[in-house]
Amino acid sequence: MTALPPPTPVEPRLNSLTGLRWWAAFGVFGYHMNNLAPLPIADLLHLGNYGVMFFFVLSGFVLTWSARPGTSVATFYWRRFARIYPAHVVALLFAIPVFYSLDPDPAQWWVKPLDLGVLLLSVLLIQGWSLTPAIIFSGNPAAWTLTVEAFFYALHPWLNRVLAALRSRGALLIALGLVVGSFGWRALELALPAVNAAPIPVPVERLAEFAIGMCLAHAMRLGWRIRMPLAVVVGVGASLVVIATIDTATAWLGPVRDVVRATQTEWMLVLCALLIAVVAARDLTRGPGWLSARWMVLLGEASYAFYLVHATVIYAVIGIVGQQPGGWSELLWYPPLLLASLVVAFALHLGVEKPLERRMRRWWDARVERRAATASAA
Repeated sequence: MTALPPPTPVEPRLNSLTGLRWWAAFGVFGYHMNNLAPLPIADLLHLGNYGVMFFFVLSGFVLTWSARPGTSVATFYWRRFARIYPAHVVALLFAIPVFYSLDPDPAQWWVKPLDLGVLLLSVLLIQGWSLTPAIIFSGNPAAWTLTVEAFFYALHPWLNRVLAALRSRGALLIALGLVVGSFGWRALELALPAVNAAPIPVPVERLAEFAIGMCLAHAMRLGWRIRMPLAVVVGVGASLVVIATIDTATAWLGPVRDVVRATQTEWMLVLCALLIAVVAARDLTRGPGWLSARWMVLLGEASYAFYLVHATVIYAVIGIVGQQPGGWSELLWYPPLLLASLVVAFALHLGVEKPLERRMRRWWDARVERRAATASAA
């Protein structure tokens, strides 16, 4: 009797990272809510936009962490398509009446004239390659990130093959090099403004974020664990937030603040990478924590749908009531808009995203099995 090969080891599920996804999505929600109900902490809410960066780093980490030897490139592509596309199409249909009109009101700056050609770019998820904001944010404005993700998905199987030849130290050196290169490029832009004369397409510009996540996951699959308390990462993050948003400038804080603000994006990249690595290491060494609580995981699982619909809900309300004057009283808008966005998100997640992804994956797996059986019989 021929011995069966040992099963492919399956990396443990890192539920805390799923919980973290919700907080990244919540940050983006706060960023967009400032357009409806401005608060005195507008600078702080603006930092919520870095939730998108967190998603890009996390995407590289999760895809690499969960990669299985023997999974064909075609299967990988189909699974990613099944994961993001059905919910995207439904969210796009929901967004069109909010962001488009045959006769847009000039006062509603977010409403654009209906253009089927531009909308087609959104359907195909290629709008993010444009350098024109009206095209990048066409269709469902949140979906520009899906163009970036689609680009990452296209590259991942090939980048992962390169990583497979590296040890953990090599992967970590690449991640460090990408971080240093990001700071260096920012310094070059500040020193030579002409460098910005030829903007880089967004998917290419954000590739380093995805690659850093891949490198961290590969190193951790090989046994590397970051030895840094989560409290340190939280403290560093809090310090960055304070420096980036504080208006008071002392003799020493002024120069520090100017440098940090000039390189804010790069510091946030470091923070996102550290946070993901530290939380993942805690799950692996100490077991799940509060981020793995069932309610956190549920919110994290619905975070993609929440991300797709929250801006549409917010701008639909702006279209009815207009932008509010601002002040602490505007906090009253936040709970009902958050609840409304969650209701729509869970409807999309449970009614479209999960069931269609499951059906599409089953159809593909059955197709692969039939082809393998036919080839075996032949």
